[in-house]
Amino acid sequence: MAMQGTHPTCIEKCNTRGYLQGVEALMPRSAQPKPHPLSMRLPDADLAIIDRAARLRGHSRTDFVREAAVRAAEEVLLETTLVRMSPDGFDAFMAAVSGPAAPVPQMVDVVRRAAPWETDDQANGT
Repeated sequence: MAMQGTHPTCIEKCNTRGYLQGVEALMPRSAQPKPHPLSMRLPDADLAIIDRAARLRGHSRTDFVREAAVRAAEEVLLETTLVRMSPDGFDAFMAAVSGPAAPVPQMVDVVRRAAPWETDDQANGT
């Protein structure tokens, strides 16, 4: 432990989990350790699609696949996440979703517009 009035040494700082997490957050993504390699066997057609999409996004194959896998995993977790609320909160939620729908002016405008590929004759029914 550092003496009173002195700053803690790096060793003392590095022994705390919070400090290490803060340091990792400041590190650029590429400098962070990648301790868990993942290997997959994919058909050539799958690799071609992945490589094409990765190039369109400006990502490497590894980054593209990692981001897609994490995004898919998050979706699964969100689908199965239990939402807890108080009885009063549940009543308020049910009242909000069970009440009459109110039109959103911007959405009404979008629905009334003709699609860009429709001609004026098709939109008017002639």
